[in-house]
Parts: sequence; C-alpha cells; structure tokens
Amino acid sequence: MTDTKQATSTFTSFEQWTSVQAYTLAVICLLVGIAGGWFIRGSQSPAAAAAEMASAPVPAMGNANAGVQTPTPAEMQKIADTQALPLIAKLKADPANAGLLENIGNVYYDAQQFPTAIDYYQRALKVQPANTGVRTDMATAYWYTGNADAAIAEFQKSLSYEPNKPNTLFNLGIVQWQGKMDIDKAVATWQKLLDTNPNYEAKDKVLELMAQAKKHSGVKPGTTAKPLQ
Repeated sequence: MTDTKQATSTFTSFEQWTSVQAYTLAVICLLVGIAGGWFIRGSQSPAAAAAEMASAPVPAMGNANAGVQTPTPAEMQKIADTQALPLIAKLKADPANAGLLENIGNVYYDAQQFPTAIDYYQRALKVQPANTGVRTDMATAYWYTGNADAAIAEFQKSLSYEPNKPNTLFNLGIVQWQGKMDIDKAVATWQKLLDTNPNYEAKDKVLELMAQAKKHSGVKPGTTAKPLQ
C-alpha cells in the first residue's frame, strides 16, 4: 500500500458480517487507537491521519479504556481468523504475494492479534523490504506487544528507506516518549516531522504532543511513562 491510499479497513466481504461482528470490530479499532495513543497506520494518507487526529485526545498512559466494553481475546481471534481465511487460501497458490501477506497482517493487526500480524508483515517484507508502510505497521505492532526496542529499530529501518515519512516519524516519537521516556529524542523526531513536512495537516496535534511530552522533561530516560495529570 502507498501513502496515497486511504487507511480503510482491510477486512473483506464486509456485507457478509453480522451486526455483532461489525460492532465488535468497531470497538476493537477504537481500543487499538486509544491504547497506543492514536498511532497512525503506515499506509494512511496525511489527510486521513489529520482528520482522525483532529478529534483524538493526546495520548496518556492512563486507564483510557474505562467505560468501553472490551471484546474478549477469543472473540477478536475468531473474527480475524474468519476474515483472513479467504486471503490465506489465495496465499497457498501464491505464497510470495506481498500484497496478500500485507493484507493478512492488517487483518490480524486490526483484531489486536499482534504476534500473528508481525509474522505476516515479516513475510511481506522479505519480498518487499522497502515497503515503509508495512514496516511502520510492524513496528507499531511490536510496540503493542511491549517490545519498544524492536519497534524503534523497525521505525528507524523504515526511515532508512524514506527518511521523512511523516507516519513513521509520528509513531517513532510516541514510542520514544511513552516507551523509553526519552523526551529529547521524541521532540527531535516530531520537530523533524514538521521541518520536513511543512504542510503537514496535523501540525497542531504534533505541537500538542510535543508540549505534553515536555511535561516529562525531568524524568530519567528509560522510565515507564505515567498518566499525565
């Protein structure tokens, strides 16, 4: 996928879903956004990202999911397996199809099955290592599994192919902040985003993130982020 493609759901045959499945997926996607501080998908267009972030709260490591009924892991796994099944069937006939591998990874990413998503993203990147959208999503999936170091390494590798990719820079800054409490690096990353993308639609949101991160400026790097008051 490219940056010009909107970050719409990758699930197929939506019209065949039950209302319960559709509602459950909507809740899942909401929780994914809240839990990670509204990370931007690697293939999301700048305009779509700006529209999404316009109404999104600044991330804080608090109990952001309060009041939202979380689907069970079994429910999320079932939905992902069901939606991935036809794609996996196609993959058997074309195992090196990077697009199919990416789409399957997206299915499991959206259902919060991050280790499985990472596996398919890795396979896609073996075919197309310079796909910065896939690598950014894989890095974010690593973050969701609790591996901030792997996330940062993959964000940096994505930037080696596309140094000024706004989505990668945006997400990297969040992990540097909330994952490593390295405020200087996070702010520098976001500043690079603004400097290299002067027309970035979500500039105000980035500036807000920078201001919030600076509230932790006295915290030693490597400390786990705490809820902002």
